[in-house]
Amino acid sequence: MSAAYLEKLNERQRHAVEHGVAPGVHGGGPLLIIAGAGSGKTNTLAHRVAHLIVNGADPRRILLMTFSRRAAAEMGRRVERICSQVLGGKAGSFSDALAWAGTFHGIGARLLREHATEIGIDPDFTIHDREDSADLMNIVRHELGFSKTESRFPTKATCLAVYSRAVNAEQPLEGVLRDSFPWCSAWEKQLRELFGAYVDAKQAQNVLDYDDLLLYWAQMMGDAVLAEESGSRFDHVLVDEYQDTNRLQASILRAMKPDGRGLTVVGDDAQSIYSFRAATVRNILDFPATFTPAAEIITLDRNYRSTHPILAAANGVIELARERFTKNLWTERESTERPRLVTVRDESVQANYVVEQVLQNREGGMLLKQQAVLFRTSHHSGSLEVELTRRNIPFVKFGGLKFLDSAHVKDMLAALRFAQNPRDRVAGFRLMQLLPGVGPQTAGRVLDAIAADPEPLTTLCEIPAPPRSGTDWISFVDMLQALRPGRAGWPSEIGTARSWYEPHLERIHEDAEMRKADLLQLEQIATGYPSRERFLTELTLDPPDATSDQAGVPLLDEDYLILSTIHSAKGQEWKSVFVLNCVDGCIPSDLGVGSTAEVEEERRLLYVAMTRARDSLHLTTPQRFFTHGQNAHGDRHVYASRSRFIPATLLQFFECSAWPVATPAAAGQRDAHQLRVDVRARMRGMWR
Repeated sequence: MSAAYLEKLNERQRHAVEHGVAPGVHGGGPLLIIAGAGSGKTNTLAHRVAHLIVNGADPRRILLMTFSRRAAAEMGRRVERICSQVLGGKAGSFSDALAWAGTFHGIGARLLREHATEIGIDPDFTIHDREDSADLMNIVRHELGFSKTESRFPTKATCLAVYSRAVNAEQPLEGVLRDSFPWCSAWEKQLRELFGAYVDAKQAQNVLDYDDLLLYWAQMMGDAVLAEESGSRFDHVLVDEYQDTNRLQASILRAMKPDGRGLTVVGDDAQSIYSFRAATVRNILDFPATFTPAAEIITLDRNYRSTHPILAAANGVIELARERFTKNLWTERESTERPRLVTVRDESVQANYVVEQVLQNREGGMLLKQQAVLFRTSHHSGSLEVELTRRNIPFVKFGGLKFLDSAHVKDMLAALRFAQNPRDRVAGFRLMQLLPGVGPQTAGRVLDAIAADPEPLTTLCEIPAPPRSGTDWISFVDMLQALRPGRAGWPSEIGTARSWYEPHLERIHEDAEMRKADLLQLEQIATGYPSRERFLTELTLDPPDATSDQAGVPLLDEDYLILSTIHSAKGQEWKSVFVLNCVDGCIPSDLGVGSTAEVEEERRLLYVAMTRARDSLHLTTPQRFFTHGQNAHGDRHVYASRSRFIPATLLQFFECSAWPVATPAAAGQRDAHQLRVDVRARMRGMWR
């Protein structure tokens, strides 16, 4: 009998949803869903989860991994809506039971706490974000004397990037240095020593960094008993955006489901653009071979977003890729408007063109926020931002500050983390230096004194107050005592921390009132979590956007233009899209052509940008553009050629033009195209 909730799906979507599912049968072999841009990927995955539940699968035994907590929450809401069509009022309880839905890192943190005693870690560990990890790396770097070397040692951020790449790519240090950080190769011995000391410091302080959540999980899966136990607790494992996984994540999945039974991965190899995070397109390309011969591949190639001419151009670009799952997106959305490939003189003219087109669209009834300008690298939008500001057009540039990037929020979280784990040296170091009269040396001595004690907070209470700290030290210790587990209770603990911190906030920051608003929002967010531990874990792994004036939407305008890097635009769509600097040196970036793999990823970036457009697409090619990579003593403008990803054979898919449109020469005005001097003939004549 036909299920009504499946009737709106197309044939291939329905095939993907029903794979291996029937009343009493909840498994099925490994499934790879190749979901093209705009093909209804999220809707299909939500329907598959709901279909499993409707057919008797236990939602508590379904593991759903996405790349953000918000995506997991949205998936849960969709599953509930679909289930409600069949289960009625019972749908809510079933979707609530879908407890194992989250990010790889979030799921990893939960499993590590559950199995902590079996793998030799303390279940009360705290988690460092990237900035905290870099700070700890810097402390260790300084202790080893590497900050005082004769020639400049790599910075803390570079050291952390090298470490992170080696961990996530499962690649030896020498290979990482050779392939990704050749300028650091001379420091291999010292970096190896630094990373060993960094691991020792983390373990001594009972902290895990972002990479450890995957690394420890993968190591735990190396034990056959634990791998079997973890894999058997889930009948179904579903992974979204599989093209963005790294080798470590793929190895975790293989260990949990070695035969692939119950495993579903969804993604698009043509949208694999995160190699700088150690993601590898090989995971999705090699999935069929990994689980051969059982793996089934279902391709979703009907696009519900873009018009036919836009898809024809995008298909043309990606068809030239060296290796891919063959698919040509198609749509029933017809249009006579081809994508425009517009040649302009330079970036200033490019900015004028985009602004004119944006305003023309707005006059035609299209909101500013229904339009987006995309670019390869953040600084490519500089000229446009100046022009938008000059003409008073509001805009938002994606990639602003996150909550955890702002000092006042990090201070608050440090208080909660230090109370949770007094051996967290980075949190303690940050917190103590908020107090007047307490500097790095004093903070370091205090942390050394409490480090070896089994009850660090008790020892902290007994330590004499630093000479110049006055009553601030007493209130600091009282605050930590009040935050001891079980005393104030959650979420009132965050109010206790805020009350202590606000006088320091007013002393340190001139814009304290604005920052207080962020802290109140943080307190409101905290009420949505069952415990301090869950709050700290999930906020560190997936922070919300800040509300301060350093990021976010214009306060006085309800409508605004979207500016975004292509990486930040993935998963989004707009009616009209402008892609800046479609020239060699920008797309592909001059830093992204060192290998075939890098060139292919740059091709996929252009494809992702093009497939964000619903109705209108403009690709601009400035003949001359400013580059940050040129010698500062010479001309920092370079002359460019059209992107190699749009060869002459693809021009048939575009409406090619130049802007501004040339007007007939006025009477008596010199014709710019009239040959005045045949310079080439003169040059030839010089030697004859």
